[in-house]
Order: sequence, then C-alpha cells, then structure tokens
Amino acid sequence: MTNINEEKVPCWRDSRVIKILTQFLIVLFIFVFLFIFANNLIRNFQQLGLTFGFGFIVDTDLNSRFNIGDSPIPYKPTDPYFKAILVGLLNSLRVMITGIILAFILGIMVGLGRLSDNWLVQKIATIYVEIIRNTPLLLQLFFWYFAVFLKFPKIDNPLILLNSLFFSNQGVYLPFPLRNIQTLLAVVVLVFSGFITIILWRKQTQVIQQQGTTGNVYNLVYGVIGVISVLTIIFGLDWQFPNYDDQIQRIQGGLTLSPEFATLLAGLTIYTAAFIAEVVRAGIQSVSKGQWEAAKALGLKGTLLMRLVIFPQALRVMIPPLTSEFLNLAKNSSLAIAIGYNDIYAVSNTISNQTGKSIEMLLVVMTTYLIFNLIISSGMNWLNRSVQIKEK
Repeated sequence: MTNINEEKVPCWRDSRVIKILTQFLIVLFIFVFLFIFANNLIRNFQQLGLTFGFGFIVDTDLNSRFNIGDSPIPYKPTDPYFKAILVGLLNSLRVMITGIILAFILGIMVGLGRLSDNWLVQKIATIYVEIIRNTPLLLQLFFWYFAVFLKFPKIDNPLILLNSLFFSNQGVYLPFPLRNIQTLLAVVVLVFSGFITIILWRKQTQVIQQQGTTGNVYNLVYGVIGVISVLTIIFGLDWQFPNYDDQIQRIQGGLTLSPEFATLLAGLTIYTAAFIAEVVRAGIQSVSKGQWEAAKALGLKGTLLMRLVIFPQALRVMIPPLTSEFLNLAKNSSLAIAIGYNDIYAVSNTISNQTGKSIEMLLVVMTTYLIFNLIISSGMNWLNRSVQIKEK
C-alpha cells in the first residue's frame, strides 16, 4: 500500500475559506453602505433643522385635517394620523383581498375558455387575454374611471338592473346581507357545507386512486350540498336591497361601492385575471397526455376529469407563478392614487405633504406592502407544499 503525503492547502486557496470570506465581505459591504446612508440622512436632517421620528403618528394633539371618502370605519378630520393610516390600510386590504379572489375566479374561467373546444369561446378568451395583457394597467384604470363609472347616469336617474343593482356616477349599489343572527346562521351553514365538500372531495380522490371507480354517490351528495348552499344564499341570508329615496334623493340600503373603489377593483381584477388565465392554461397543458387518456379509460368525463385528475396535477405547476400574480396585484393597488382612491399609499402621501415627514411615511408604506406580500407569499408557499407529491 502506497502512502501518499498530501500537502495542506493554503487558506487563500481553500474553497471553503474563500466562500466564507466572500460572504463576510458582502455582509460587511451592506452594513457599511447602510451606515453611510443613515449617517448622510441624519446629517441632512440636521442641516435642514428637521428631526427623524414616528411620534407624530400617535400624537393625539395633531389632527389629520383631511377627509377620506371611502372609510370602512368611523373617521373625521379631527382624528389623529394613526386613525387616517388605519383607514388607508383597511382600504388597501379591501381591494387586495377582494381583487385576489375575483381575479383568481375570472382567471380560471378565461384559462379554461382558452382550452375550450368551442371556437367562439376560445377566440373570445384569446382576444381578452391579448388585449388586456398588452395594455398598461394605468391606462385601463383611466378608461374604467373616466369612460365607464363616471359616465353612468346621475343619482336621480340611476341605471337599474334586475330591480336590485343600481349604477350611478356616484357609485354602484348592490344587495348585501344585514348583520344579524339570521345571516350569521346562514354563513355557518355555508362554511360547514364547504368543509364537508372538501372532505368528500379528498375521499372521492382516494376512491378513484384505489378502486378506479368514479364514486357516483359522491356526485349525488355534491348535488345535494350545492342545492342546500344555493337555497341558503337566496333565502337564508337576510338580504338588504338598495332603493332610491325621493325625499333625500339618495340610494339607501345594500352595499355601496364608490366610483374610485369600483374602478380600482375592476381594473385590477380584469388585468390580473388575464395573466392568471395564461398560468392556468400553461398548468393544464403541462399535464401529460397519458393522464388524460388514463382518466378517460376510467370513465371520467368533462368536469369530473378536470376536477379530480387534471387540475390537481396542474396546481403543482400553477401555484408558483400564481404567487407572483397575487403579489403583483397587491403592489399594483398603489396605483389607486391616480384615480383618487384613499389607500395606504394615498393617505401616507397626504400626511407626508402636511407634516414634511416624507422619509418616515415612505418607510411606513414600504413596511406595509412588505408585510402584505410576505403574508401572501407565506400562504401560497404553504399551499404549494401541501399539493406537492410526498416522496417516501
């Protein structure tokens, strides 16, 4: 056996040492850059006679001194700045949460339309995607605001659809459930039905994988749950319908959407749905042809094939790009300032102009959007892990 004398590698040639040293230098450079930036900021503040701090936000002696049109909570100009920021925060959340849900639903419908065997449906979906994706979002917002919502009839002669939908240049008025015990019980029934449906869907998937049968009894139960849910929505919820009051010349009752909120919600939903549609189409087409043929050999057809075999597999491919689209919608909501909707960015901009605390309010806005996006990313990452195939 031959003994081989190995020479010790010098530290300056050791790859492990080089990697650690490189990372240390990068971290050191970042800290030096931040220190220089902070020192320069403090020096400039001192030269201008300004101070850095966030105390003005919670100072109850300082009034916000501006109105907010869309306020989901009671607010008046005499409230402190933190109340105005809270209103802007809630307005942003309203747009983001509602927009993500509606954009996802519309995106799935358009994505499936792109794959439809019906020539007309396919072409309409294709034209929608190509026009919306290739048009700037800001331009679309201006179109919806100035050419659509502000062009509705005046409040004394609104456009009425189905005797329950009112459209005027002062807003959109929709039926909405009252907050009472009847509505609460109906919501409990709907949530319970949703849980039962999820459990049955998982059980049916296992039956198909193990026995190769479609489990028609499950489809019957789905139909019963669907009928119960529809009846609960129609008759269980205590709906309040809008109506026009001639004496005060206003529409009362139901849910009121201001032109600014309706514009932002419609613009973000339609714009993001076009991108989601392409994600859905690509995810479905990524499923191998053999899966389609195997599912058809088991007797699965139509929506059952898509729901139990194709879509669950496509979801593993779709979730990462869907995360990006949801994050883009959350960040694009900051364009609300262009149409006068008071979200967190618009409110912070007004406070910055009043107080001169531009750096502080900029940090507030950055932190807010960072937290929003981290929450969305965490939720989608959890969903992504839950649908991945578990290897033994």
